[in-house]
Amino acid sequence: MKLVKFWELRGLARRHGSLRSALGALLVVALGAAHALPADAKSAIAQFGEPKYPADFTHFAYADPNAPTHGELNFQNYEESQSYDSLNPFIARGQPAPDIRNLMFDTLMQRSWDELASEYPLIADDVEVAPDGRWATFHINPAARFSNGDPITAVDVKYSLDTLKSQQASPMLSSQFAVIKSATVVDSLTVRFDFNDSGRGSPLIAGDLPVFSSKWGQLPDGKHVPFNQIATQPPIASGPYLVESRKNDKGITYRRRDDYWAANLSSRRGMFNFKRITFRLYLDGSVKLEAFKAANDDIDVEDSARQWARKYIGRNFDSGLLAKGEFPGGPAQMQGFIINMRKDKFKDQRVREALALAFDYDWLNRMMFYGQYVRLNSFFEGSPFGATGMPNEKELALLDPFRNSLPPAVFGPMTQQPNTLPPNTQRGNLSKARDLLAEAGWHFRDGALRDANGTPMTIEIMDAEPGFDRILIPYAQALQILGIDAHVREIDSALFQKRLDSFQFDMTSYLYPPVTIPGVELARRFGSKAADQTASENYSGIKSPVVDALVHAAINAKALDDLEAATRALDRVLINEYYVVPQYYEPHARIGYKTTLGFPKVVPDSYQFDDWIIDYWYRKPQGVPSVSLATPATAAH
Repeated sequence: MKLVKFWELRGLARRHGSLRSALGALLVVALGAAHALPADAKSAIAQFGEPKYPADFTHFAYADPNAPTHGELNFQNYEESQSYDSLNPFIARGQPAPDIRNLMFDTLMQRSWDELASEYPLIADDVEVAPDGRWATFHINPAARFSNGDPITAVDVKYSLDTLKSQQASPMLSSQFAVIKSATVVDSLTVRFDFNDSGRGSPLIAGDLPVFSSKWGQLPDGKHVPFNQIATQPPIASGPYLVESRKNDKGITYRRRDDYWAANLSSRRGMFNFKRITFRLYLDGSVKLEAFKAANDDIDVEDSARQWARKYIGRNFDSGLLAKGEFPGGPAQMQGFIINMRKDKFKDQRVREALALAFDYDWLNRMMFYGQYVRLNSFFEGSPFGATGMPNEKELALLDPFRNSLPPAVFGPMTQQPNTLPPNTQRGNLSKARDLLAEAGWHFRDGALRDANGTPMTIEIMDAEPGFDRILIPYAQALQILGIDAHVREIDSALFQKRLDSFQFDMTSYLYPPVTIPGVELARRFGSKAADQTASENYSGIKSPVVDALVHAAINAKALDDLEAATRALDRVLINEYYVVPQYYEPHARIGYKTTLGFPKVVPDSYQFDDWIIDYWYRKPQGVPSVSLATPATAAH
């Protein structure tokens, strides 16, 4: 998640996203306002160093400012959504409508996608950060409006923060904004945030705040529905789109606002180019692909290596109406089998290591993935925040106080995941796994792997992605060889999310949402406090003083090298404690698309595939030849 710079020498900031450009006084005058920047205010901020873009920049390098703003986009399953039952993306209950948070809720500032951590003006047109980093003041652009015509004010910003920090919001959000102690309304267009500490990322986290109206959920008699019960009432948008129509829980259409005040901001230019965006949700991956091949849908972001290699063919590909492209994928994100340590059977590190030994990635990549994937050996793969080689002095300074409670491998060369490349074999890995299980008190007798009390080990691998069973079943079979009663349970995505949020599972496959610079999300993913919070991302149930200390060091790092030391030390601990069985990642985004669509020539450094298409692609004018749509930086048509 990204950040931007708030101050000159005294900044502090963090996290992923993108806040929009800095027009300063010139932009505000152009919008008919007369706001002058305070002497110490900045129109853009960065967590480390200076923002890439100057105050007078016109658009992000990865945006096409001349993109047509007409036409419609028919999008298939957003991420892994197969259904939805809520129009409120900020609560724990229910599955939110596809991409509703991105399309209907603007943040105070906009993160850029080609910097480590910088933010630019959006709802806020400038920010002033205290010299000690303990507070930041944001000024709201006087032109900012909700979709009902109401001006966006400091009262709305405070209401949004207070709501998201309350028990009515998802714990994932309340933990994200926990670094903010309070919001104070200074005047109608100025809000001050006080922080719990002087972490460099705190002002950027404040800039990430989505803003919504207190009138959302208001009844005709003036009373309010409790926020956590707002589910079917369309939001009052601060962002560029409105809900136009809904088709049960399998489809929704958004319509771009004609009165969207921020359309010409530098941080928005070349963005949100479709007049309408329709999401169609499919339960079956094969049906989804056939709908795209028939040209019923415009986009298909492909997750299956097999389908990508063999099934993107047919009449519409031959005619040039459809194409397939591989785009640079950005930094890898950890994807793996989450092991729920709330279950007694998984509390022993040796058991978890045995589960890692049973996963034969190399066979899968050779036999099923057509060599398209790369193995993950780090929670920060391919990033300066991931551990490599031996720990350096700064890492050791953080790890040494906990040496007696950590696996010795933490202090050696960075651990590589088990493999079956010669001379290694799956048989040899399973033999090691058997020995580790025996050391942990699990022995094979009476036809099953049992503990000292005779209780057999059973593992349910929960999944919601159609077609992924071809990956899960070979893994379950390997566990069965060890005597474990392992089986795959495939369920609907809404039920899957409910069970995931309430930690009702043994193991499941999960991909951590991407970040470009680690920060407060580490606490909700790995912190002890989050382990007991419903819907937190600490799905493994990690409660470790070592992890807590390293997460604290990362969040409060004052310099980039301090942050790198903390995340690398954390990486070594997470990998060697085997909280997750790492899987693999795609080095490219595999996207099937209609050639009537266009996209900017520059691909961002860091992005989520779906949101890049939704936010920055466009419908080409009629008559533009399809051959003009060549994949930049890579080609696989």
